[in-house]
Amino acid sequence: MKRIIRLLCGLALLCSLTGTAGSATYIEVTAPGNRLLRLAIVPAQPLGDTVRPELANEMAEAQVFDLTMSGLFTAERRDAAPLPQGLGLSVIDFIPWLTAGYDLLIRGEYELRGDELTVEFRLFDVLNKKPLLVKRYLGSRKDLRRFSHHFIDELLATLAGERGPFSSRILFVSTQSGNKEIFAMDWDGHNLQQITRSGAITISPDVSPDGREIIFTSYKRGNPDLYKRALSSTVDVPLSTRRGVNITGAWSPDGTRIALGLSKDGNTELYLINRDGSSPERLTVSHAANLSPSWSPDGSKIAFVSDRLGRPHIFIMDANGGNVQRVTTNGGNNFNPAWSPKGDKIAYTHQSGGFQIFVINTDGSGDTQLTSEGSNERPRWSPDGRLIAFSSKRGGNEAIYVMRADGSGQTKVSRSSGNNIHPVWAPRH
Repeated sequence: MKRIIRLLCGLALLCSLTGTAGSATYIEVTAPGNRLLRLAIVPAQPLGDTVRPELANEMAEAQVFDLTMSGLFTAERRDAAPLPQGLGLSVIDFIPWLTAGYDLLIRGEYELRGDELTVEFRLFDVLNKKPLLVKRYLGSRKDLRRFSHHFIDELLATLAGERGPFSSRILFVSTQSGNKEIFAMDWDGHNLQQITRSGAITISPDVSPDGREIIFTSYKRGNPDLYKRALSSTVDVPLSTRRGVNITGAWSPDGTRIALGLSKDGNTELYLINRDGSSPERLTVSHAANLSPSWSPDGSKIAFVSDRLGRPHIFIMDANGGNVQRVTTNGGNNFNPAWSPKGDKIAYTHQSGGFQIFVINTDGSGDTQLTSEGSNERPRWSPDGRLIAFSSKRGGNEAIYVMRADGSGQTKVSRSSGNNIHPVWAPRH
């Protein structure tokens, strides 16, 4: 589906800024032959006496990276003289930006008083000399990057009709502490935070739909058991400690249930449990291994891995276990399904020699390889479906990478030492 970008008056937001109403103009940025929109970002200028150019540079660099990874813009940082009367339309000379070929311009202001930070960003339509978006943020110095990402999310909502994923975080498993523990970072790798400190193997995190809780499998009591933890807490709550494995837990879209693999009856089968771990309901019945559930966005279906036909393949079933259908038919080993937020595609890992990331339509058509360099596993979609996070080994340790949904723009984002694997994209915040 083509994305539509609105560049002129007609938006309610624009009318509220300018006090005028006009007809909207639309540019189909993904239509054949259309170029990417050029966008200039000028580092924010100080409002008060405190001049901190490193803050302005950090905000501009974060926004350039966000916009570039969106795939809709050619974003460039451009220095310009401060505006003595602020960011009002009357003092901005748009001619140099128009002459240089820019379609859009971001300018901002900041004020830092002690640890209190105020930031305002404005997006301008250069051709029509109109503001398209204005946002002001109040917080502390540590919120600087969050403010920057949030503005780009809102920019995409204004221009492309859907918020971006850039104010969200990625959770992942890292060995940098000496054990496999769960960490969190901004989507671009900044603001690293260690979540678990179990001192044992901890794997397969998943984040609740409201972003407040995680589930994961830990061996801290010797058995691979499923635990839950509020991200505001340090207390791990056992959810499933049944005999055998309790692995690959996945929250349902409404947050009321969890699908997981249990081997309490012999081979690994898929079950549903309530969010408190109660009332296990068996979904699969086979003599093979069944694991790695991934819910459809509406919660009606579950994709999973099963080797019931000899080799591991991706299957889809109704959320009650019925109507099982095979998706992959490529003859190799297929793992780690991840249902897209739009509901039309599944990303997965395919092994044929090495491991690579593929995407396939839910009806089994359109099987497409996205990665080819190194060894790549465990894809997970961003909340808006624009990006895919995955783990990759391309010389050296494993790291977390991000790419656009078509496989372009593959970029390493994790900055921590050790091996970094099992990414999962948290909801926006």
